[in-house]
Amino acid sequence: MKIIDKLLLKPTDFKPSFIDWEIKGILNPGAIRLADKRVLLYVRVAESVQGKKGGMTCPIMSSEKEYKFDYEEISKEDIVRMGRWGEMYLKDGLCRLPTISHFKKVILAKNGFNIERLNDKPVFTGVPGDGDYGVEDARIVKNGGNYLMTYVSVSYNDGVSTSLAVSKDLVKWERKGIIFREQNKDAVIFPEKIMGKYVALHRPEGSFEFSRPSIWISYSPDLIYWGRERSIVQPRTNGWDHDRIGAGAPPIKTKNGWLEIYHGVIKKNDITYYNVGALLLDLKNPEKILARSPLNKPLISPTKTYEKTGYMNNVIFPTGAIMDLNGKDIILYCGGADSVISAKKLSIADIFKSLEYY
Repeated sequence: MKIIDKLLLKPTDFKPSFIDWEIKGILNPGAIRLADKRVLLYVRVAESVQGKKGGMTCPIMSSEKEYKFDYEEISKEDIVRMGRWGEMYLKDGLCRLPTISHFKKVILAKNGFNIERLNDKPVFTGVPGDGDYGVEDARIVKNGGNYLMTYVSVSYNDGVSTSLAVSKDLVKWERKGIIFREQNKDAVIFPEKIMGKYVALHRPEGSFEFSRPSIWISYSPDLIYWGRERSIVQPRTNGWDHDRIGAGAPPIKTKNGWLEIYHGVIKKNDITYYNVGALLLDLKNPEKILARSPLNKPLISPTKTYEKTGYMNNVIFPTGAIMDLNGKDIILYCGGADSVISAKKLSIADIFKSLEYY
């Protein structure tokens, strides 16, 4: 399959939010095409602050009106172990992150590849009670007259949950709060109602597991109350998506069905790999899976240097997808190794040819 691939954004393209902060990675952007055909990205920027010697400093949002923080100092003696994402597990059983994330805006040209403008100042941040420890992984769609943005909110009391914000103009956002509670991530909303309901894909998980984390579907009359939930796509034994899966970019409507680009995880020889695959869902009944990337052949694997080496190695993580203006291709915006962002153009016809149909 022919893929046009470009390393789009690096941490050095942005300035830190504060003098004593350091950008650790830029990743997992939300993407939407604007009315003038240019492309808007909401880029997740993960930053850390210089801590005391032998310890870590965790910023905590302290104001709803201003970008202000309190700081929690964590000594080396209180850290029991470090997780694979750099998270710190403490003696009291709680977890803290070494970074805090927010969204910075990037405007791309109509071709979806050339950068026209980027903002060093965050345009969307956590606030107390909704992302005290940051906001992550925006997914943006236009549904009716509103732009809908799901994002991961990391909060002191509410843990790692999925929240929703709504906008008319992609500038002013009304926070609707948590729509999928802890631990639930990778939530994407369909760009139109189906049978009169809003529809979302999401990925709940927990420590008491009977099955590996999978993609669920849920319905809502008002974007706030979600129900009729069930798991519709599961990880596959001995597949490239064996360990866990999750929705990637919001679904794209095609004449053949809803095209959903998702990620799958597998661990081989103690090395974890994040790959990309595709699903085709029925237009009228998105619970019905029409086709899927083959068991032994993902759509895209982390083969580029910037996907194989970084903050977290061997990761390609799609969160944005837009139609190319030619109507034949899609452009994917992906995090690479939790450090950089790439843009990848793929033919929709080639994607359909790569799938196994049921």
